[in-house]
Amino acid sequence: MPIWPWPALLTLLVTAAGIDRAQPWRDELATWSAATRPVDDLVRLAGTIDAATGPYYLFMHAWVAVAGDSVTALRLPAALAMSAAAGLTAVLGQRLVDARAGLLAGLLLAVLPGTSRYGQEARPYALATFLAVLATLLLVEALRRPGRARWTGYAAAVAALGLTHLIALTLLAAHAVAVLAARRPPGRTGEPPANVTGGPAGTGGPAGTGGPAGTGGPAGTGGPSPARRTPGRTEPATDAAGDLAGAGGPTGAASWRRPLCWALALVPAALLVTPLVLLAVGQRSRQLDWVDPVRLTDLTALPGGVAQSGTVGGLLVGLAALGAARLGRRALLPGCAVLLPVLLVFAAGAVVPLWVPRYLVFVVPFGCLLAGAALATVRLPAALAVVALAGLLGLPDQAALRRTHEWPRTAPVDYRGAARVVTDGQRPGDAVVYSPRESWLFLDLGIAYHLGDGRPRDVLVAQDQVRRGDLWAAECDRPAECLAGAERIWLIVAGRRDDPLSAVPGAKGDALRAGFTVERVWPRPGLTVALLTR
Repeated sequence: MPIWPWPALLTLLVTAAGIDRAQPWRDELATWSAATRPVDDLVRLAGTIDAATGPYYLFMHAWVAVAGDSVTALRLPAALAMSAAAGLTAVLGQRLVDARAGLLAGLLLAVLPGTSRYGQEARPYALATFLAVLATLLLVEALRRPGRARWTGYAAAVAALGLTHLIALTLLAAHAVAVLAARRPPGRTGEPPANVTGGPAGTGGPAGTGGPAGTGGPAGTGGPSPARRTPGRTEPATDAAGDLAGAGGPTGAASWRRPLCWALALVPAALLVTPLVLLAVGQRSRQLDWVDPVRLTDLTALPGGVAQSGTVGGLLVGLAALGAARLGRRALLPGCAVLLPVLLVFAAGAVVPLWVPRYLVFVVPFGCLLAGAALATVRLPAALAVVALAGLLGLPDQAALRRTHEWPRTAPVDYRGAARVVTDGQRPGDAVVYSPRESWLFLDLGIAYHLGDGRPRDVLVAQDQVRRGDLWAAECDRPAECLAGAERIWLIVAGRRDDPLSAVPGAKGDALRAGFTVERVWPRPGLTVALLTR
């Protein structure tokens, strides 16, 4: 019976629970704004900002055209992608270790708060996580049983991964290590190549458990002795032909066949991703101006960031370390899939502002795989108890992330509440003004999402986001003239303000203060709504 449906189903159940409870936060508002534009306007947006996310926006454009733009509809692709990632993690664990380790890895991934967080977000991180696991699984299959179809599938998965999330291509460093390990010829003493695709060594290697001949079964048999089999354990696959090295490893020109096939499989991704990289580099100063310089403490905070719980993240790291120690050389691929992307992004973050924990969510399944290997050493009920413990420890964070997606969670932004205030008091002819306009809070997008076409006229807009090909609208240069025909204005400002008018800077603030007085103020989490009248 296949093991993948159980982690996939559990992940879908967990991520679907309360999927529409937290209102869309700023990044999801950017997704909504982009996905609801015509394709030609979406392409213009990619030329201005967010080019790296452009392919994901195109995907969401097609999805929204079919499913609509409700909160659930926007987030459903992420939930499905995380569910598929959990199922594939189980399959990958089965290939690299055994069925029990794969099952436990997938179940552990399902209960992490981070899985729910990014499985309930209309952003590309869940899809990138799925594609990262898929690409790695296809690489394992291509190395075990090379063939044109398998390498083509791997090439397609890598290309999709790069188009979805450029930073996820750092995973290729781990793939390179696995490919090079697969071609390492045997040493003078007949030492086999590194067994990075799981299963016992081939006919020319040690016994099935990875130890010396005789400890896990007779040498060369490719499997453990029945007398030494652990009760209740699912042993690794014993297909010697499926081992990376086969019977002793490739030699001569044949040893470069797999690396050459791997390099050729990267060509489509390189051709597709290079234009995005060039565009993204030119947009870097504007796209990442909010990212702080990297610090050493960021490394220690990463597990809690990607798991969305410091306690659960620490537990995952501990279990993964135990699993890596247990697997030995079989930990090469999943271990590198965790460490190398983290180290590469951290190193890059020392040069350019690039370190954002959610950019590395795609490494979590590989950490879960190592943790699953550790849990597989104990009886199944005890291992499931540890998985349940991880779920229980994450319950407070699960509840918190369903209240708000903002970070820190103590600083939510209540776009929905502000929109409700405007709806309850709106009259024909009312106008609306936002401050600040060019802010990552996207105040105007938040109100537009919740009110739609029924929102007040944005009286200061000279060029909206779609016409401008941007995420922000452009305001008129002479605010006093643009405000001349308005009698009542809804002013929405960031933060809690006792005097909202005083918080509006520049000529816009001067024009509002000269022509209007505050009739009433409604403080809401993260912002303030005020009604101004002449």
